[in-house]
Amino acid sequence: MTQHRDTGVGPPDEYLEAEIHRLLAEDPSVAEQGITVVRRENGLVLYGEVESRHRREEILRRVSERFPDLPVTSEIGVIRAQAPTEIEQLP
Repeated sequence: MTQHRDTGVGPPDEYLEAEIHRLLAEDPSVAEQGITVVRRENGLVLYGEVESRHRREEILRRVSERFPDLPVTSEIGVIRAQAPTEIEQLP
């Protein structure tokens, strides 16, 4: 969940979050909607899961380019998006 805290730097948190969501969703090379943005005193923290390291790096690059004065920290995990290669044995 997004924390709404005014740090006095940049737009209010709810506008910042909406702008980042719009940036990520409308960019055809990213088209990501599952990222949560939290403003901390020392910058932005992005949470969520994506299908590849490349996509995570592209998200971080886009957000850092758009907000160069705010440090961006990633808590974005990479999930497996392909079929398993081994059989799972259930007890």
